[in-house]
Amino acid sequence: MPRRLLVTAALPYVNGHIHIGHLVEHVMCDVWVRFQRLRGHQVAFLCADDVHGTATMIAARKRGISESQIIREMGAAHVRDFQAFAIAHDFYGSTDSPRAKAFVEDIWRRLVQAGHVNRKSVTQLFDPVQGCFLADRFVKGTCPKCGAADQNGDSCDKCGATYAPTDLKDARSTLSGAVPELRSAEHCFVRLEDLRGFLEEWTQRSGALAGPIARWVKGAFLVDGEPLRDWDVSRPAPYFGFEIPDAPGNYFYVWVDAPVGYIGALADWCATNGQERAAWWPRRDEPGYADPSVEIHHCIGKDITYFHTLFWPAMLQAADWKLPTRIHIHGWLTVNGDKMSKSTGTFINASTYIDSGLDPAHLRYYFAAKLNGSADDLDLNLDEFVAKVNSDIVGKVVNLASRTAKFVPTLAATYPDDGGLFAAAAAESEAIAACYEADDSAGAIRRIMALADRANEFVERVAPWTLKKDPAKAAELERACTISLNLFRQLCVYLAPVLPGLAESCGRLLGCPITTWTDAQTPVTGATIGPFERFDRIDPAKVAAMVEASRPTDTPPAPSPLPPPPSPATPSEPLAPEVTFDDFAKLDLRVAEVLTAEEVPKAKKIVKLRVSLGSLGERTIFAGIKAAFPEVAVLVGRRIVVVANLAPRQMSFGTSEGMVIAAGEGSSAFLLTPDAGAQPGMRIH
Repeated sequence: MPRRLLVTAALPYVNGHIHIGHLVEHVMCDVWVRFQRLRGHQVAFLCADDVHGTATMIAARKRGISESQIIREMGAAHVRDFQAFAIAHDFYGSTDSPRAKAFVEDIWRRLVQAGHVNRKSVTQLFDPVQGCFLADRFVKGTCPKCGAADQNGDSCDKCGATYAPTDLKDARSTLSGAVPELRSAEHCFVRLEDLRGFLEEWTQRSGALAGPIARWVKGAFLVDGEPLRDWDVSRPAPYFGFEIPDAPGNYFYVWVDAPVGYIGALADWCATNGQERAAWWPRRDEPGYADPSVEIHHCIGKDITYFHTLFWPAMLQAADWKLPTRIHIHGWLTVNGDKMSKSTGTFINASTYIDSGLDPAHLRYYFAAKLNGSADDLDLNLDEFVAKVNSDIVGKVVNLASRTAKFVPTLAATYPDDGGLFAAAAAESEAIAACYEADDSAGAIRRIMALADRANEFVERVAPWTLKKDPAKAAELERACTISLNLFRQLCVYLAPVLPGLAESCGRLLGCPITTWTDAQTPVTGATIGPFERFDRIDPAKVAAMVEASRPTDTPPAPSPLPPPPSPATPSEPLAPEVTFDDFAKLDLRVAEVLTAEEVPKAKKIVKLRVSLGSLGERTIFAGIKAAFPEVAVLVGRRIVVVANLAPRQMSFGTSEGMVIAAGEGSSAFLLTPDAGAQPGMRIH
């Protein structure tokens, strides 16, 4: 059934350039959008710059220009970078638009009228150098829960704890480096507890959130017996943003107007394209509100999950707007196994990638091959990046055309008997489509590459380069090339959401543009073969140049990555006695997904985990990892490795039905995590 899909990506902040971490999300979103269009659905893909807040105000002061000029400059730069990576937004706007302002004020008025707003004095951190109150993101310090240094003002990357900026130890302003002062001002609050029943229903049962995310929201925020805290939605002057109509001198907190920017961008796009806003995102009293074919999809990173699963749906519900159909959530990007870092050259801007002469299609493919529909982090291993793209795209897919297109001028008038190859690949259409629909482009690509392997086996077997040498075998050559080029085109249809440029090149080669998903069901015959367009391999020297260009000029190159010697304080554990392969084979190691994680009363070291082994069912495991994970809720949704055939062990607090695999011990225990794509229940060999 045709669907009308409004799709948004999270709004990049105006104060920074687009980097490869942003591209993970926008590639994920763009792949999903292109797939839906191939399936024949209507799609509006919108984004905007998130422009309000203290940082924009301070940046404008430092440069002696207006905030509007910064918005124009950075907006143009962001659009340019996204377009270079074939991110096909239908509209790219700004949260400072007049239409966005009108929607913010209307939603606020409805919240006030419904009685969900109160006011009270707040003591907040104030930067005495910049003369402004500090939003959470502009405060850094030591986590009050686990003691990790250099943590953000609202949450800890190390233990996952959330807290108020005033709870940080050794706090400092990231704007000036000054030690913040405590000052008081009146703030406006939204009482989220008023909407708790709705939030319970929507997050847990609407289907908008994947199971692990829904469980995380429940365990972290919607805890039974614990009321939701009021949400502080205002900031006192000076502040760059929209002033609150009924609270002069106070401005909407950026996380109030940022998501409303989705609606503002939609209205701006509709105004310039002859569309009706209500046809895409209706209020309760407008047509389409209850129409299941009208869908709203948000793509975000997991770091802003609670804004989109608590605050945003609460605002929409209170103001009678249609709620999001689905929140698509991805994990963070690491590079070579570590956080992106300027000092090592792995904090890479999109423009640096382009300037290094690398093909954006290569990075699109690599990210798509890693994204699996979960919120697991994904790693850009630069050596694997080179090897995978060169092997898959050049060595398997493009190879089918490069080895055959030059041998014949036209395809055969009728499609030859290929032993069922084309039909078998056509039969994979819906399985591949299901992967794309679920954001599992990694699963789609695994299936597509399996088809590519079969196609290459055929080409190797018929050897058209040998047939070319014998004029008597011209008919066999035409047959071989017709089959090979049609299998190539079939792969290009399936890869079109990921590699639109390759699909367009294939269309030109065979004189038959790829326009719909069903193009993979019908062979092309009798077409004149056009010029073959190269798809070059990745040059590792260009990757090295990109990393070097990403380092600060005053930072020396990173030393050779030799493993450090063991610390005297933590000597390497000696090897256990030798075992045979048969001994090892007795262990049944399985991928498991953590469904729930609980503290065990009176047990200082033990955590109670409920894990899923897929079709093998669920298990309860007691693990001695409490010291490493004091905030046990962060474990929910993780995929781990367990010993599944260990005899159950009766403990004082219950029966443990397996063992979690970890490296290290105590507070330095690290859970083993399978690679992206591994599913619960898979055996580890």
